[in-house]
Amino acid sequence: MKQERTFPRFTVNKKAETSLRAGHPWVYGAEVTERAPAENGAIVDVFSEKGTYLGSGFVNDQSKILVRVLSKNANDAFDEAFFRRRIRYALDYRKTVMGEDFNACRLIFGEADGLPGWTVDRFENVLVTEVLSLGIEIRKGMLFSLLLEELQKDGVTVDVIYERNESPLRQKEGLPSGKGYVDLPGLQTEGTGLVEITENGIRYEVDYVNGQKTGFFLDQKYNRRAAAKLARGKRVLDCFTHTGAFALNCAKAGAASVTAVDVSELALQEVSHNAALNGLPVTPLKADVFDLLTELTAKKCRDYDYIILDPPAFTKSNATAKAAFNGYKQINRMAMKLLPRGGYLATCSCSHFMYEDQFRRMLLEAAQEADVSLRFIEQRQQGPDHPILPTVPETYYLKFYLVQIV
Repeated sequence: MKQERTFPRFTVNKKAETSLRAGHPWVYGAEVTERAPAENGAIVDVFSEKGTYLGSGFVNDQSKILVRVLSKNANDAFDEAFFRRRIRYALDYRKTVMGEDFNACRLIFGEADGLPGWTVDRFENVLVTEVLSLGIEIRKGMLFSLLLEELQKDGVTVDVIYERNESPLRQKEGLPSGKGYVDLPGLQTEGTGLVEITENGIRYEVDYVNGQKTGFFLDQKYNRRAAAKLARGKRVLDCFTHTGAFALNCAKAGAASVTAVDVSELALQEVSHNAALNGLPVTPLKADVFDLLTELTAKKCRDYDYIILDPPAFTKSNATAKAAFNGYKQINRMAMKLLPRGGYLATCSCSHFMYEDQFRRMLLEAAQEADVSLRFIEQRQQGPDHPILPTVPETYYLKFYLVQIV
């Protein structure tokens, strides 16, 4: 490479070179064969063993992912203008794919937007952010300001930016956990921690301070709409209901009855509140879903002809994928046994490590063990505001199926 480089130089082995050329942005520590001194969080250049420039990114010795590549363009300066462009691309993409749903969607999705380790969800005039990389952490003041400026160009007024930096992944980056209001000119630094959004014509009160993750799961937006199309006249059991989103969509679509199950009393309070907010009939039920399905199966219950399974991630690593497979199969097998012939099942996994082929195999094994056959109606994934890069498998995590028992 002829151009003079000013960033510290890291040389990687053939394995890393192949991965980077294929489009994956991570370099692991064991893949680096030579390196210059570099401060954690700084930008470094990555070269092949033959001296070919492969990209530049954030370095962090405290993480297994030693370098998170930002760009393969040797002309990028990684200044304010660079990050402004990245943010602008992300916003323009959401405006295009989300349309009228731009008011409540994910604005930044880490590696999928070329901003590794940074997530931003928009709930009307509130932004909730999570930072999982040191490179973003030390630049977040600039990034928050740029994001506000670019949203203002789109006519969007932001009153609050709230940080939810509570993930254990931060520890792997050497970062402390915590949450709180971002203090920038024009932003509120205190409040109720609640904001109202509308999704699929349904109103929700989002608790962005104490709710799970950023307060609301935006990735299922269009899956809820798809599930609701089957709900008219059905007796629905919505398992792992959280804020009741699937339940409320089904109730709005004309379900004969809707029971929303969760083990969390706080979640069920949110369900009741959101149901009242919309004037929709939903019956909350406090129960462990595994225990409830076991009990209903033992009783050969036939109270439901539509069951929705939206569990939390059963695995967050390959090491526990087998146990997760069995957990998914158990709840799906019991749901299939409970449903009558002609009944419907909506089922999903939000774990990247439950791969597509494994999830489909799990469904087929569950059906065989339940002595039923399946008719696949629709296969879906996370919403387009959570974009999937085929070269970065980690960006694809949500698998969603609508099936009929035949």
